[in-house]
Amino acid sequence: MDHEKLKPMLFTALKGYTKEQFLKDFISGIIVAIIALPLSIALALASGVGPEEGLYTAIVAGFIISFLGGSRVQIAGPTAAFATIVAGIVAKNGMSGLALATIIAGIILIIMGVLKLGSLIKFIPYTITTGFTAGIAVTIVIGQLKDFFGLTYPAGTTTIETSEKVVAVVKNFSTINIQAVIVGLVCLAVLIVWPYINQKIPGSLIAVFVGIFMVKGLGMEVNTIGDLYTISGKLPTFTMPALSLSSVRAVLSDAFTIAILAAIESLLSCVVADGMIGSRHRSNMELVAQGVGNMASAFFGGIPATGAIARTAANIKNGGKTPIAGMVHSIVLVLVLVVLMPYAALIPMPTIAAILFMVAYNMCQWRAFVHLCKTAPKSDIIVLVITFVLTVVFDLVVAIEVGMLLAGLLFMKRMSEETDIKGWKYFDEDNDPDAIGLRQVPKAVRVYEISGPMFFGVADRLADITVKDFTKALVIRMRGVPALDATAMRSLEALSDRCEKRGITLIFSHVNEQPMRTMVKDGFIDKVGKENFCPHIDDALARAREVVGE
Repeated sequence: MDHEKLKPMLFTALKGYTKEQFLKDFISGIIVAIIALPLSIALALASGVGPEEGLYTAIVAGFIISFLGGSRVQIAGPTAAFATIVAGIVAKNGMSGLALATIIAGIILIIMGVLKLGSLIKFIPYTITTGFTAGIAVTIVIGQLKDFFGLTYPAGTTTIETSEKVVAVVKNFSTINIQAVIVGLVCLAVLIVWPYINQKIPGSLIAVFVGIFMVKGLGMEVNTIGDLYTISGKLPTFTMPALSLSSVRAVLSDAFTIAILAAIESLLSCVVADGMIGSRHRSNMELVAQGVGNMASAFFGGIPATGAIARTAANIKNGGKTPIAGMVHSIVLVLVLVVLMPYAALIPMPTIAAILFMVAYNMCQWRAFVHLCKTAPKSDIIVLVITFVLTVVFDLVVAIEVGMLLAGLLFMKRMSEETDIKGWKYFDEDNDPDAIGLRQVPKAVRVYEISGPMFFGVADRLADITVKDFTKALVIRMRGVPALDATAMRSLEALSDRCEKRGITLIFSHVNEQPMRTMVKDGFIDKVGKENFCPHIDDALARAREVVGE
């Protein structure tokens, strides 16, 4: 299994590397750096640290994770998922506590990779990841309301928990600064409209310029980064956090949170990227790279990093195909840090808030959330909503723990409902009248039989279905599938999309009652076409022959 081995993708990607590809990677790296610049600063501020810490993270972790990583195109840096957690750790244990937690998290990630636990991530259901992603988006929006409305809080107001932030916003709403709101709204409008005007230059960069112009050019009374933070364009220096048993004990649970979240988010990003470039990532190598990258980030004054789905997608869209693009992105950011960092002091806080609002909107996956609420089985919806609510009200750790526990219990319940004891019956090729061996299958048709329940733990196996270049029809036989859940349904949708792209007709044979209900509810039947659902394997093969034209 090539995607299981511990070998950085860089070394594989450099075989047969061409000048043309280097040029593409180089340009993509520069574009991604331009996108990462305002994001890294905004996410660092949302995480309760200074703006340059965000760049340190993108530079150090970004370079190492691309260099060692198990994905061809993953771009790593500070991400929104960590903002609320990091802010909480910094408020509780200071920067040294955060550094220590991140280093321990790095060690945990490396151990996970070496023990080949990368494949365990698939046991985290889609409902939980959707729930906590939407929850994080909401917490980010709440965290940015103060800067967006230009509110001032009385001294001694604690705003660590999301609930405290809401209370503080409501209590102090009378201190609203209309000029700040104007800057925020204009920047938000720029961010929304700009992609329709120009796809190449990121809207966040334009918004930054517009914001600076409004505050400096028009002399509006609005807080800028420079008013709240001291900024240095110094390169990151190596620092060793103070080590003691008590300090390790204090941050251990935080370290586990960072490690688990970094693993989930990075591997999710890898999976999304795989879908976009038609490749397979090496999950265990990716975990090791995340571990080393996070440790290095902490040693050089950065915050936790993980693969960033939006930046990775931007890298792919701009022609990046190897880890060189991610390394270029880090090097460009070093130049930016040294040359342009002092000017970051001019960026107004409402602009940063507007950028983070867009980040939250893009990550919240509200369409997926609504789709799940409409189509998924009740038990999946319960997990989704509870994970979402707990993420907003408490924090991510509680949400993931409770979500996983619930998902596990509901899964066991679902499996036990599907298990049925019947008299023995031997299936063998010679005596089974339904065996595939007795059928004539045309060359352009492939037949796969799935047996056993399809749930989040096995959904990724659909990726193993291979088709040849001459395949025109793919028959999926599902007589042995008693149950299908939301994650597996999504994998079937992905399979259908893959077939559609290659002009292959997908045909289903003998879909049982529960899977059929799920497919009908999902709208999958209409998507594939009613005519491609056959009651028996003979009908399915007849339909396939008709498609192939034999």
